[in-house]
Amino acid sequence: MVELAGIIILGILAQWVAWKFKIPAILPLILIGLLVGPIAAEFINDDGSKWIEPIWNGKKGLFPGEGLFYFVSLAISIILFEGGLTLKRSEIKNVGPVITKLITVGATVTFLGGAVLAHYLFDLSWDLCFLFAGLIIVTGPTVITPILRNIPLKRDVSTVLKWEGILIDPIGALVAVLVFEFISVEGGAGFTRTALVEFGKIILFGTTFGFTFAHALVFAINKKFIPHYLLNVASLSVVLLVFIESEIFAHESGLLAVVVMGMVIGNSKLDNIKELLYFKESLSVLLISILFILLAANINYQDLMLLYRWETLALFLAVVLVIRPLAVFISAQGSTLRANEKLFISWVGPRGIVAAGIASLFGSKLRAEGVAGAEYITPLVFMIVLGTVLLNATTARLFAKISGVFLTKSEGILIIGASRVSRIVAQYLVDNGRHVVLVDSNQNNVSEAQKMGIEAHTENIYSETMKDNVEFSDIGYLLALTGNADINRYAVEKYGAQFGENGSFRLASKAELENSSISPEDGVFTLSDDFNNLMEVTEAYPEMNEVAIKDLESYNTILKQIKNDKDQIPLFLKTSKGEIHIIPSLDDDVEKEIDAKSRLVYLGKKVSD
Repeated sequence: MVELAGIIILGILAQWVAWKFKIPAILPLILIGLLVGPIAAEFINDDGSKWIEPIWNGKKGLFPGEGLFYFVSLAISIILFEGGLTLKRSEIKNVGPVITKLITVGATVTFLGGAVLAHYLFDLSWDLCFLFAGLIIVTGPTVITPILRNIPLKRDVSTVLKWEGILIDPIGALVAVLVFEFISVEGGAGFTRTALVEFGKIILFGTTFGFTFAHALVFAINKKFIPHYLLNVASLSVVLLVFIESEIFAHESGLLAVVVMGMVIGNSKLDNIKELLYFKESLSVLLISILFILLAANINYQDLMLLYRWETLALFLAVVLVIRPLAVFISAQGSTLRANEKLFISWVGPRGIVAAGIASLFGSKLRAEGVAGAEYITPLVFMIVLGTVLLNATTARLFAKISGVFLTKSEGILIIGASRVSRIVAQYLVDNGRHVVLVDSNQNNVSEAQKMGIEAHTENIYSETMKDNVEFSDIGYLLALTGNADINRYAVEKYGAQFGENGSFRLASKAELENSSISPEDGVFTLSDDFNNLMEVTEAYPEMNEVAIKDLESYNTILKQIKNDKDQIPLFLKTSKGEIHIIPSLDDDVEKEIDAKSRLVYLGKKVSD
């Protein structure tokens, strides 16, 4: 009981440490596991026992017999199902040729290169080498996101890394599962007829069960056969059912089945998909916290000592300095990415939770089956995972500055609210070369913005998930333009420090305007109009216009004229350099910004210059 409670407490503590120090959670989780496991047994306890013993050894331990194996299998099935949910067909089409090549050509380069290195450095069989290589394909969003979210990067670079991590997660897992299943059939019989038949059965039953049950679950949810309060737990039970049933019909096909199931559900028309994904993410945090402390603690000191040789360092350096850059540069050939951007993407390739979890699972299975060299799989993959995460978590920011992809000033603009007013303002800013992102909890508003070609996301500003979006890494300005003054004020207070380092602005309430209780220091978007005024003008004249100004005197004259017209609302000052300034922020320094080619930008009825 003490050990089980201790794992949960330590796991959540590790998650908090990861959040506090902005590092991937897998790093403190595995380090804690090694500390309470092999390190404690070898250097702390005189009797050679671990503080946490995952497998019952006759005196202590959490799981008797194959209990740990069963728990790991079920936990990874849930984690892989969540990974499958994130894999969208539309995303593969839209993320661009570089990302598509990275998850195909780049993955192939890593797969072949990793296998060759493992074979010649550690003299392992080709079967085990390809299993190892399949496992190190995976990067994963859980390790990429914490690294990227704290580095202001050029948008193309952060987008490539983010989507590579999301898309390669289930793909890499699928490759590893298929390689392992081929190794395990007929006790490693190789390319025999029986092995091929068994391998075919695994693929057949895995895909069939995953596809069939996914459609059945989507049908049941959409037809309201499952009450809302049972939706998440019912979905979880179906995932476990699919895993078990597939295993019964074809041994080792369960992981393939849940990945396929997740992919099918993720690409289906399911109203509750986001809610389902949130539940699986929360469950995965708990499972990952428990799982990786257990897996690291289960490693014996003798297994770690297998890596105490020069070949281990050679393998790690080759993976980081040769294979990863080779995969990236081949995949990015002919793209718009510059050499320094390719170099940074090559440097940031941390391996993730799926790699470590499946390595431990498959390594234990093959070791139990007596496969020669199987004892190397788990420590080798853990070495790659820990090494790449530690390297990237500590050096990514510095390397971004050295390679020249670090943004010294974030010019992107985040607009809270995607109403018609926000969409018109965003369109103008996009047309003038600014990166603009709209967020709104109203899906219809988001869809309308996306139809206009504006980047928009369905987000709840009261949720913590928005802070994790790495596509906001170049955001330096925040505009809160919703119809609710409280939401606008909350958005500025909560996200101003993170997304508004260069300026945070909100719409004033009607009461503030009537009482004249606002000033430029309050960070308001306009000193004269609230949301209702903006909407009224937008309905009558839905366009942004510009009028030329020559000097401070003409600026003040035209500004006063426009303010007095109910069909026009002044918003920006556009300088000859293309800089765009929100008018209330200019009251003190407006003379410095105005030149002979400046233009006053306003919403509403067009006036002649």
